[in-house]
This record gives sequence, structure tokens and C-alpha cells, in this order.
Amino acid sequence: MAQAAERLVEVWRGDFCESVHHGHVAVWHADSGLIWGLGDVDGTILPRSSSKMVQALPLIESGAADAHGLTPEHLALACASHQGAAIHTDRVARWLSDLGLSEADLRCGVQWPSDEPARDDLICTKCGPGQRHNNCSGKHSGFLTLTKHLHAGPEYIDPDHPVQRAVRAAWEDVTDETTPGYGIDGCSAPNFASSLKGFARALAMFAAARDGADTRRNAMVRLREAMMAHPELVAGEGRACTKLMRVMGQRAAIKTGAEAVFAAIIPERRIGVALKISDGTTRASEAAITQILSALGVLDAQDPVALTYRHGPIRNWRGTETGHYRLTPALADWRP
Repeated sequence: MAQAAERLVEVWRGDFCESVHHGHVAVWHADSGLIWGLGDVDGTILPRSSSKMVQALPLIESGAADAHGLTPEHLALACASHQGAAIHTDRVARWLSDLGLSEADLRCGVQWPSDEPARDDLICTKCGPGQRHNNCSGKHSGFLTLTKHLHAGPEYIDPDHPVQRAVRAAWEDVTDETTPGYGIDGCSAPNFASSLKGFARALAMFAAARDGADTRRNAMVRLREAMMAHPELVAGEGRACTKLMRVMGQRAAIKTGAEAVFAAIIPERRIGVALKISDGTTRASEAAITQILSALGVLDAQDPVALTYRHGPIRNWRGTETGHYRLTPALADWRP
């Protein structure tokens, strides 16, 4: 990014500012365009997993989701970066079975679950993890559903595969940009780049979408509603996406991405939010998105969950409070 990042979040230990996180923020209104920006909103980002709702658009728009009887739970998983808990992996296994496929058809790779009970069960039973435990296995099950619907080849993660060509076309359309390229994500699928404000624009389209408008907007409504209705499938217990969506009571759909990207879709405000922390630190992206959601009026700033992400406290292994987070005025003082 060409323009300097804005100082957003500080980490304090006692009387000492121990760490500082800089970043970029774009808030886009579906009718008014960019209504607030910090840092370099024109700079290019890889949205990573925060863009999964865009990657899932062709799944619905093609007719594949309806042809294969996908429910809102399936759609939430298609947008998920899940914990690998049983509520995730059991659903993925059934989804693949209903497609007449197996875990071997996935191309996301093997990953140990971050859900502790699931991980401990694998260890105690002397079993290793599988691809279903990969946090992106829901997205990849969606890719496989579209692959089957298109009668396409099995290597659906190839950038030239019909599935990824459809994802790229959707990405360029909703960001209103020609992507400068892609990076290969942790799950081996291409992750298409755009400007930060282009991504915020796409999220605002999701926010403003209404049923019955057209195929694209119908798909957007289904995906955002699935995420808000099933926050436990989008991430999992203890995760910011799940905890914050629960607290907001289906007023916003939010999604984190690797390297401290965060996205928010706020239907009642017709607003999309995209942010990126320069050093890739998740604690800072969680603090920043929590503050912005509070400023936009969809999250109670004094809710204990919100306070934890915005302020802390930070505790050591004995439970002693050792520090806290502090939002800079550039972030804390903004009001729409």
C-alpha cells in the first residue's frame, strides 16, 4: 500500500505502550460511496477468508445450491473459517456424501482442528486429522457442489478451472475492479486481490441487497442471512466472528481473514466495512472491527464481549491483569 497506514490500536502494559498496530479502513455506503477511510483505501489487499461470501456467489447464482438442496447451514459453512468441531466436520461429511463424493475429493489439505475437544478426541483415539477438519472445508464443499453442477474436472482450485473463473468474474463485478491478480490461500484456492475500498463496495452491495431484485442480489441475501442465522458455523465457540454476531442479534454479518483482514455487512445501514491491519495481527483487527460496529450502532459498546475485544484486559497465566488495548482517537472518535 502506497499511503501510510494509520495508527489504530495500542497495547499497554502498565504505564508503557508496548506495541502499536497500524492499518487501513474503508467504510462504504451503498448509495453514498466511501463515507470514511483511514490509511490507504486505494491500496491493494488480499482479502483472504474475509471474502468467502463473494467466493460463494457462483454456488447460488449458477443454480447449483438449489439443485443440490443446500440449506442455510450449508451456505453458512460455505462462508466459514470453522474450528473443525463436530458441528462443522459432521456437516461437511454429510454434504460430501450427499454429493456422492468423499473427503479425498477435497483439495484444501489436512489441518488439525482448532476446536480443543475435537483435537483432544483425535489425539486420545490415536487418529490424525483429515481434510474435513480444515477450516475451509465448507468453502471447498461449496466449490465441489458447483464443480459437479458444471460437470467440470476435479481440480477445482486451478485458477483456470470453471469454478475459479466464475469466482473471479463475481469478484471483479462486485468490487467494480479488474483484479491485479491472486495469491494462493492457505487452503490452496486462489484468493483474488482488489483495493480495500473495492472490497468495502462489494460488502455494501451485500448489505443493500433485497430479495426479488435479481439473481445476484438474491444470492447475496441468502448468504448474509445464513451467516447471521448460524454464527456458530461461520467460526466456532470462542471466536470473534461467532461471539460478535451472537451479541448483535443478526444485525450484521462479519468475517475475519488471515493476516488481520476483517469484513462486515450491515444491512440496516446499507454499509460495508473492510479493514486491514498492516502487521497481520488478529487482536488489532478484532479491536478495530468491534469499535466500528459499535460506532455504526449495531453493537453495544458496553457489552462485555465488545469490551473484551476493544479494551481487554490482558491477563497473564496467573490471571493477573497486566495490560489493556487502547484505540487511538483516529479510530475511537469516528461517528457516521
